[in-house]
Amino acid sequence: MALVMGLAGAENRAYASVQPYVIDNDRGGTVRDRLREIDTLRTTGQPVEIRGQICYSTCTMLLGLPQTCVSPGTVFGFHGPSRSGKRLKPEEFEYYSQLIAEHYPETLRNWYMKKGRKRIRGIYRMSGTEIIRMGVKAC
Repeated sequence: MALVMGLAGAENRAYASVQPYVIDNDRGGTVRDRLREIDTLRTTGQPVEIRGQICYSTCTMLLGLPQTCVSPGTVFGFHGPSRSGKRLKPEEFEYYSQLIAEHYPETLRNWYMKKGRKRIRGIYRMSGTEIIRMGVKAC
């Protein structure tokens, strides 16, 4: 029994010692780079805390990880896929829209596919509070 308790305690300490991956003011980047980052975070299970003032563009793809939490005060920015602000061919636009949406919780995914992806210039802003209402954990 003591051995079992000791192992359980060690496991809890190991989990507690994992430092969160903190997102602090991330304006996005390429989908390819973000997918690599998401794959690593999904594999390691490292907690993700989005706590900065902003999380725009591909940063929002982190919302689909089960270990992600968000600050109610963070502002999230969404837009449709583009190549340096230029429209994609319809088939590319659809492919990348689906790829991005796959990384959102269902309610956010549905909104993105109906509305969010249609804005190429500028962004739709959403508060962390709104994202939390859509099912993402609060930090």
